[in-house]
Amino acid sequence: MPAEGAATAAASAPGSAPSPLVTDRGVTTVEEIVVRKLAGLAARQVPGVHALGSAARRSFDALSERIPGSRTQAGGGVAVETGQRQAAVDLIVIVDYGAPIVNVAGKIRREVVQAVEHGTGLQVVEVNITVADVLIPGDEEPPGEVDRALR
Repeated sequence: MPAEGAATAAASAPGSAPSPLVTDRGVTTVEEIVVRKLAGLAARQVPGVHALGSAARRSFDALSERIPGSRTQAGGGVAVETGQRQAAVDLIVIVDYGAPIVNVAGKIRREVVQAVEHGTGLQVVEVNITVADVLIPGDEEPPGEVDRALR
């Protein structure tokens, strides 16, 4: 992901747009975890997105949800790279069967860009999407199957 290099280039490029994060009174730094969470939450809200992450991650999350006090990470299936002014986002998604993948991917990009740029002030330079699986109705493992597989 080119965000760091792109951010450095943008900071030194003549005529680059000013950033609300870099001012004459100081610099605001947004940690990667913040961008991961915003991007993950935005992507999950897109119709046709069943989950983020791989099928193996989905099974692990199903198990961990039953452990008291544990939580599924909002940023699971999301990797980001941030600079002072820009961010790049990589997502791994599982889509619902019948959902048009190209349309879902386009909507994910729009929602992620809007959520991250609005929420952080960082310019999103790219959103890369890997469709790792398609969820076919009846394909999900019931919770008991996950338990047996782990024993």
